[in-house]
Amino acid sequence: MPLDLSQIRAVSLDLDDTLWPVWPTIARAETALQDWLHQHAPATQMLCAQPDARLALRAQAARSLPGSAHDMSALRQEAIRLALLQAGDDPQLASAAFEVFLAERQRVELFEDALPALEFLSRRYPLVALSNGNADVSRIGLQHFFAASVGAHEVGCAKPDARMFQRAADRVDVAASQVLHIGDDALHDGVGALAAGMQMAWLNRAAKPWEHAPWEPHLTVAGLDALCIHLADA
Repeated sequence: MPLDLSQIRAVSLDLDDTLWPVWPTIARAETALQDWLHQHAPATQMLCAQPDARLALRAQAARSLPGSAHDMSALRQEAIRLALLQAGDDPQLASAAFEVFLAERQRVELFEDALPALEFLSRRYPLVALSNGNADVSRIGLQHFFAASVGAHEVGCAKPDARMFQRAADRVDVAASQVLHIGDDALHDGVGALAAGMQMAWLNRAAKPWEHAPWEPHLTVAGLDALCIHLADA
């Protein structure tokens, strides 16, 4: 079905890889954490510098916190705590170390089309930030564009679970069918939003094939600027 502009009363918006590229952000946060550990817990820093050790610690953290797969912050902090323990450093440093990572995690570099799109969309609709990750629009400095923010850690599940999308609709007091969800991930954003009854605009910057038939996005765009042009007719 084509996008029905007349039905849109609100917009939910993915964050990572929709408004900014996530992996350069995570890499900078990892570097900041390693630098802090080098000063305050050098044995842990040496352990965490080993890729295999990092993977093992993440797996161990997931086992330590069953049912927390949706909570990136809890898993990250637990992995740091386990690393400190394994290296013989003070595990009470985990909170401070995680805050170093999290602070750098908020220092994002927006895609060129992101800020104009936020300005355009927020003038027309209430926006809800909807993310599986631990980016915080308030700490990033984008909170003035959003009427609400919904994270997986608060809902107790992650996209594509329909409860995430329903919570976004509830936060701005509209039906799910009246929300347009915008995101880059075909499964987590696309199938999740469609299954929840929302309209969905797939941000496909890399021209990937859609591989989730019979689900289909209502609109596919290569950039947020193209999306805004399409919505300008609403």
